[in-house]
Amino acid sequence: MGRINWIDFNHKKEFLKKIIVCTICMGLFFGTFSCHRDSYDKEKENFDVSLLTRSSDLQLSGEYEAFVRLNISFLKKAAKMKYKEGKGLCYLNMAGVNVSAGNYEKARFFFNKAEKDLENSQNVYHKATFYDDYSLYYSHLKLNDKAIDCNNKAFYYLKQAKKTKLTQKLLPRLYVNKGIYYAWKGWLGTSLKCFAKGNALENSAYTNCMMAQYYLFIHKPDSAGIYIAKADEKMLNQKTTDVESLWVYYTMGYYYNEVNNSEQAEKALKKALEINIKTRHTYSSHIKDVYKALAELYKKKNDGGKAYFYLKKYMEEEGRSDASRFAAMNKATESFISELKQESDWHKNDLPLFIALSITVLTVSGVYVRKLINGMKQKKNTLKEQTDALKTRVQHKQLEEITDLAKRNDSSFLLKFKELYPEFIKALLEINPDLENSELTFCAMLKLRFSSKEIADYTFVQHRSVQQKKYRIRKRLNIPGETDIYDFFENLT
Repeated sequence: MGRINWIDFNHKKEFLKKIIVCTICMGLFFGTFSCHRDSYDKEKENFDVSLLTRSSDLQLSGEYEAFVRLNISFLKKAAKMKYKEGKGLCYLNMAGVNVSAGNYEKARFFFNKAEKDLENSQNVYHKATFYDDYSLYYSHLKLNDKAIDCNNKAFYYLKQAKKTKLTQKLLPRLYVNKGIYYAWKGWLGTSLKCFAKGNALENSAYTNCMMAQYYLFIHKPDSAGIYIAKADEKMLNQKTTDVESLWVYYTMGYYYNEVNNSEQAEKALKKALEINIKTRHTYSSHIKDVYKALAELYKKKNDGGKAYFYLKKYMEEEGRSDASRFAAMNKATESFISELKQESDWHKNDLPLFIALSITVLTVSGVYVRKLINGMKQKKNTLKEQTDALKTRVQHKQLEEITDLAKRNDSSFLLKFKELYPEFIKALLEINPDLENSELTFCAMLKLRFSSKEIADYTFVQHRSVQQKKYRIRKRLNIPGETDIYDFFENLT
């Protein structure tokens, strides 16, 4: 009996040993798996932080080609890691930079690619970032309701995300963007609350600028001045990006123009133009506002020539008529797309997706495109009317100036007349290259339809002398006797 118990005891002991060994093995297995999983999650987190931080720095510095190269390298890295969401972030970066540069067709292409890779992401920060960028896209297209809807989705996902450096950086920008969309909708009270919340969280040169922009928008320059001073201080004491500095200088120019300090306004706006030379490939959407502000500044200063110049520049920028603006950017973008075609070597299953998305880009809704084109045409027509009106005003002012010079018998009359009517003088010299300056001056006065008596009074000669000059000019220019001399000069150009 005792022997039997001893055997049972040994069996139980062996059984317990096996259980302990199995438990240890399972623990080691799950521990190893967990460590591997934690390591992989950490690798993905490092990927996100490095990609998004470095991309943002390059974009805000206007270094487009370096920006593209960086995202190509991370796209390949994500493929090797089998990190689908990482690829989505690369596409999202490309979408964002094209939105900022106004290249909306390519932006839509990359948004479609990003959405496919991020739609099933378990990382809610990814989705928050996606909807934030998409809200900016709709805002650029003046579709504020869609922009607000995407902004709300971005908030929804960001509230579920754990607190990190990336989420802390995104949150204030979501508030600022919401403030912009609500301001355009006319919901000013809600807009101010959003701007104030964003500024309280970030308190940067940019967020203080947006507070100033709000008060300028509602015509309260005294309140705007408080935040202009804060933005200027932040820009001087903190490291601000080129794009952020551009926005500060533009807002300062806008403010100084409102308070009639034309010298400071011109200085700030010219500084914004200078920065734009560097950032125009990644952020060109701001520059039209700078041109418009300069046009308004010079209009206030009664400098019609410069006002017309900058209004025309604004119209060109708004209408997107100069295709060369995208030349450098599109060249780099095409190289990025060529990398996508090679993606079949990394993930062959993505090739049908690439083809499908390419077809989607080419078959954008006709109604949407027509609506967009009609809106742009209407805006272009309005701007053209403003430009033509300003051009007429400039010419009228110049005409008054040269008329006044003629009446005062000023020696600079002919020089100023040539600036306003260069083709007229050219036509006279083609008829008779030997015309003297005194004769050209006399012809210019006839072009302005001065009577013989007026010419005599202004040039201090006898009325008979003016009649004799008219006779000589007819002979010098071969003007037929039956032709009215005033009509001849009127129709010459």
